Amino acid sequence: MHYALHRKIAAGRGPVFLCLGKMINELIAKSAIEKKLLGIINPIISDMGFELVRLRLMSNKEITLQIMAARPNGYINVDECAEISTAISTVLDVEDPIIDAYNLEVSSPGIDRPLTRLKDFEEFEGYEAKIETVDLIDGRKRFKGTLAGINGPEILINLEEGTIGLEFDWLAEAKLVLTDELLKEMLKQRKINQNFDKLDTQRLEEIE
Repeated sequence: MHYALHRKIAAGRGPVFLCLGKMINELIAKSAIEKKLLGIINPIISDMGFELVRLRLMSNKEITLQIMAARPNGYINVDECAEISTAISTVLDVEDPIIDAYNLEVSSPGIDRPLTRLKDFEEFEGYEAKIETVDLIDGRKRFKGTLAGINGPEILINLEEGTIGLEFDWLAEAKLVLTDELLKEMLKQRKINQNFDKLDTQRLEEIE
């Protein structure tokens, strides 16, 4: 499932940032400004009972601040996206952390979601994923296989040549691969929570 809400934010007076301690990893927020924004936004989301999955500040024709959030044990629906968007906007209006006008997008992770926390690799054990590392590991940066859980700070993945362990801190990108098995599991969640949007519901029903 995937929900997204967009909000246009006018330009502020200038950047004002809160201090941020050591980050858990760079999969959630990569650049310096993203990490500073995370210091403002993460406490808001946490206080609401949600978890921040990923934060991206993207600049093409327009600047977009993309916030991806979830419940500790599941996805969020469109109403919860709206609640998070309103709460974040209220604080950002005061802090003015971005100089230019920008779009605020709050969304759920979606089915083929990014994997940004160590616990994600444990939660989605048995599902296929694509992983990219920062540096070459045995001559390669890209790995595709079935997640096999975690072992301390390592994430385990089953490849054609066998199971390997990759240090969590080595990862640059990671996401689930959209497979029939994953879709079927999401169908079960839809029947329980009734939180899927129309597009994802149609795709899931095609494989029932």
